[in-house]
Amino acid sequence: MDWWDPAIAACGLLVGVVVGLTGMGGGALMTPALVFFFGVPPLAAVSSDVVAGLFMKPVGGLVHLRHGTVHVGLVKWLCLGSIPGGFCGVLLLRLIGERAPLQDVLLVALGAVLVLAAFGMAARAYLKLCARERARTAGRARAETGLSAVPPRPLATVLVGTGGGLVVGMTSVGAGSLMIVCLLLLYPTIQARQLVGTDLVQAVPLVASASLGHLLFGEFTLGLTGSILAGALPGVWLGARVSSRSPGSLVRRTLPVILLASGAKLLGVPTTVVLVIGVSAAVGGAAGWAWVRVRHGEPPFVFQHRRRLRGAA
Repeated sequence: MDWWDPAIAACGLLVGVVVGLTGMGGGALMTPALVFFFGVPPLAAVSSDVVAGLFMKPVGGLVHLRHGTVHVGLVKWLCLGSIPGGFCGVLLLRLIGERAPLQDVLLVALGAVLVLAAFGMAARAYLKLCARERARTAGRARAETGLSAVPPRPLATVLVGTGGGLVVGMTSVGAGSLMIVCLLLLYPTIQARQLVGTDLVQAVPLVASASLGHLLFGEFTLGLTGSILAGALPGVWLGARVSSRSPGSLVRRTLPVILLASGAKLLGVPTTVVLVIGVSAAVGGAAGWAWVRVRHGEPPFVFQHRRRLRGAA
């Protein structure tokens, strides 16, 4: 492959816009897109996407460091597990590949992680909804505490980092979609934006470690990585600019459905069944989420919630 592939760059641009809008979905969208639409072998897709992430992650991390929305203590404990975990994930992938067809194993692993990521994003939205309800019940603007009031839980945090590192090293997915959910469960009172900033900063050394593993033992392709970055970097910038004017809530709520359908397809589910799963998740998920919002004291639709906030202001 040449260093420049316009179609892959265009796909990278779309994925970059989604990442800039929502802060989620980089590896979870790009890797299956490379496999499905461009016929890239799974290991080459994972290796190149992980290395591309090494150039994308620092952008968001630096912004959060500048704004002081990073829990440095949590970053240290997470990195203690995620750095070796990311490298060992690649080694584990190679070890499994010696006993079974590597590409088949990777397809199953990637499919399973995408399904988990879809449920993880839904869980993340639910936990944020619960946090807003606690804030209203307590009569405060937020039910979140400052960074200094959240003491780290070392062992649990290291385990989250290790598990997340292994998954990222093996599949390129999970740094944001899975680890943030685990951190929300461990630290329910921390501010959401600080949790995102903490996860982004710890993801930089994690992805660096996983990138080293894929450069040594994976199937890194310079042309593929260059094409991804050619589209993704301006896409992230554009998405971030748009997000300052539009919250990107529709895109954020569509992501779990896309990941669920993609994961099911990678797991070998027939296309007809995948379509049924996607439509059912979209329709049933929208109705179920509206019911959950009402149960937690909010209007069924997000635009009604924003209208209420503007009226209160």
